[in-house]
Amino acid sequence: MQKPVGNYRWTVVALLFFATSINYLDRQVIGLLKPTLEEQFSWTETDYSYIVMAFSAAYALGLLLFGRLIDRIGTKKGYAFSIIAWSGAAIAHAFATSTIGFGVARAALGLGEAGNFPAAVKTVAEWFPKKERALATGIFNSGANIGAVVAPVLVPWILGVYNWEMAFILTGAIGFIWLIFWWYGYEVPARQAKLSAEELAYINSDDDEADALTATGQGAGVGWGRLLSLRQTWVFLLGKLLTDPIWWFFLFWLPSYFATTFDLDLKKPSLPLVVVYSMTTVGSIGGGYLSSWLIKKGWPVDKARKTAMLLFALAVVPIMAARYATGIWPAVALISLAAAAHQAWSANIFTVASDMFPKRTLSSVIGLGSMAGSIGGILFPLLIGYLLDSAKNSGNINAGYNIIFLICGSAYLVAWTVMHFISPKLRPVTEQELTGRA
Repeated sequence: MQKPVGNYRWTVVALLFFATSINYLDRQVIGLLKPTLEEQFSWTETDYSYIVMAFSAAYALGLLLFGRLIDRIGTKKGYAFSIIAWSGAAIAHAFATSTIGFGVARAALGLGEAGNFPAAVKTVAEWFPKKERALATGIFNSGANIGAVVAPVLVPWILGVYNWEMAFILTGAIGFIWLIFWWYGYEVPARQAKLSAEELAYINSDDDEADALTATGQGAGVGWGRLLSLRQTWVFLLGKLLTDPIWWFFLFWLPSYFATTFDLDLKKPSLPLVVVYSMTTVGSIGGGYLSSWLIKKGWPVDKARKTAMLLFALAVVPIMAARYATGIWPAVALISLAAAAHQAWSANIFTVASDMFPKRTLSSVIGLGSMAGSIGGILFPLLIGYLLDSAKNSGNINAGYNIIFLICGSAYLVAWTVMHFISPKLRPVTEQELTGRA
């Protein structure tokens, strides 16, 4: 089928892009304020790791809950509930007066932010045929990088002009502005009056058997137990478990790494962090484009996805050499490559889930897999906190970071191997497999 005249689906991607930008802006504020908050509240590295864990644990639970909720009530309402919850929680940080208070606010933020990716990935599946989904996912996923680029400039400026409380309030308020555009401008394709019949037919051009049943209202109600019995679920789940914690390290500890290792002043706009997170934008969009381009060239979907993801896994390996960096810019170059490769990987692993599962179950699958990634995000900070506190006590904190970078460099190759072993062919599930009926 030829690409139709009309590109309203890309307007939808713009909405997802800005929501994801806000999502990551809100979650990164605390990392940039870490030195200020450590001084004010006398935090140790272990204290900070507990606060990160509070976010991670709530995020994991929220992914499970929002994944099921969005499959039940739809993307429009589900996304709205999510951003109201996380924006309110982001503002609530400003009123925390203790470490426990920050932990509570952080947990509330994690619970609300968990709705972003289940809603966004499901929205892409609703609005795009498979050959365009990785690119669309890469574009909206690059919003994570834009949020991370804006934060190192915006947060120090707010801190300098006002105070740390205002940094949480102003960044948290942005989500409520986005909510207006989403609520009054978005609808699913079948109910979107601005969408042409031609573009709607193009969007639905490769729906499979299970998606056809979804459109007729049949086959609803696939439980978590049934989803967990499918090897396709475990491909996504283990891929996220092994790689998501690395990205969380990039978000929550990179500012501190540059500050302690290279004396970067986090009270000023941080060019090294801007460079790192700008490169991840290239990785996210480029990674989505690569597998989509291979499919359009005639490659089978599974081969295109796996080949692209293997290349991205290999691109993370050089971060192991960060231990030998004697200046900040060689370290920035190595970390930028790894962070960009992660976002390229992320764009494709989300799309792998949409390749294998019908739209009506997709948010539940994304929730399960992303919850596994968050469990990794709960456990990895424990190790990070232990390694960094032990290294700090020995007088050489870089020794802790060296071990962490070794873990980061190998995680993606391990994940790719596990995914390939579980499912050499990324075969879509059938309606019979979903229901358990012959």
